Amino acid sequence: MPVPVPRQREIPTTESGQAVLPQASLTLLVIEDDPAGGLTVPEILDADRHRIRLRTARNLTEASRLLTPDVHCILLDLALPRGGAGSRTAGGAATDTDPDTADQLDTLRQVLRIAPRHAVLVLTAEADAERAAEAVRVGAQDFLFRDELDGRVLSRAIRYAVERKRADIAQYKLAESKLRAQENARLERGLLPTPLLEGSDLRFAARYRPGRSRALLGGDFYDTVRTPDGTVHAMIGDVCGHGPDEAALGVELRIAWRALTLAGLCGDDLLATLQEVLEVERPCEEIFATLCTVDISPDGRRAGLCLAGHPAPLVSRPGRPARLLPYENSGPALGLLPKARWPRRQVELGGTWSLMLYTDGLIEGRVGDGKERLGQDGMVEMINRHLERGLSGEALLEASVTEARRLNGGELTDDVAVVLLSRSTP
Repeated sequence: MPVPVPRQREIPTTESGQAVLPQASLTLLVIEDDPAGGLTVPEILDADRHRIRLRTARNLTEASRLLTPDVHCILLDLALPRGGAGSRTAGGAATDTDPDTADQLDTLRQVLRIAPRHAVLVLTAEADAERAAEAVRVGAQDFLFRDELDGRVLSRAIRYAVERKRADIAQYKLAESKLRAQENARLERGLLPTPLLEGSDLRFAARYRPGRSRALLGGDFYDTVRTPDGTVHAMIGDVCGHGPDEAALGVELRIAWRALTLAGLCGDDLLATLQEVLEVERPCEEIFATLCTVDISPDGRRAGLCLAGHPAPLVSRPGRPARLLPYENSGPALGLLPKARWPRRQVELGGTWSLMLYTDGLIEGRVGDGKERLGQDGMVEMINRHLERGLSGEALLEASVTEARRLNGGELTDDVAVVLLSRSTP
């Protein structure tokens, strides 16, 4: 049976043959298998009295070709033969598969697969009301009865279907955003834990900011714990790459570090064990991780430093400019060399000091429009400027990350993690 889809008046075209349409015009793709069409109503208008543009496809192959981004809604004849590949004779008999015996919702499912972001209306006979309702449950926005169809009904149905689909997409994006936020919170609990510093006179501050290409946390991680002997252990690390696998590996390394530290391991022994964990847990052999660990003596005046391919920490003391701790003879990143060693270097801190650990996202941002990077020297200068202004703790970290973003001309490409440990003597 021909589908009584309204016929539009002829649309004017440019010299190149391109249709001239109103700015807010909607486009309807009709999928029905009657070659003659049956377009009977002079025109259909949307709510703003813009003409609705029609395209007609006799099967899914044609529909896929006509499904361009400017199509807003699809009208599917449920009487289309299975798969939309067959056609009818002039008398209305199916030449391939009889739609009375075929699964008439199969074609709808195929349309929904190839057009997941488009509003879909289905057209059927009034006697098939149950199947029409099932089509809505499958995913169509609404159904129309063939015998009741006219321009006004179709115009209203298209308008409602498009708005309903937009609402559905908005709701889906909202739910997706909530799931992403929940995942972010789970990763944050794993990557950025609460420090265990009970009984210590050290002050702790930290900042984490994901790179501009991600909403989730990346592979940067840090931790700080105090062992029963009074030693405070801190670390910061960065798994190469970005994504859920790298973030999960960062969580595993962070948890392993805390467990091994509380079990009494330190320095080279701890890093060698962490490398074994990384080699077992990483998704591919190309993945590696950089790490910086410090262990601060119970009296707070000395620290042991180990670097595994990671930037050296920054230390500042009253009356003296901040400077990088020694980084000569540091070891390779974890996962690069089997049986590598990581020398532990003793550092004198004194009575009052601040120690800043950071990932390379802070120093790899650009300075201005050129290719110049901030680098470690630029970071040291930046920190000294903020120290001269009297900034410390959270305020110092916030100002530093903010300035690095400003110098970069926007969000930094890589994730940034910064940890600050401070000690003051009376």
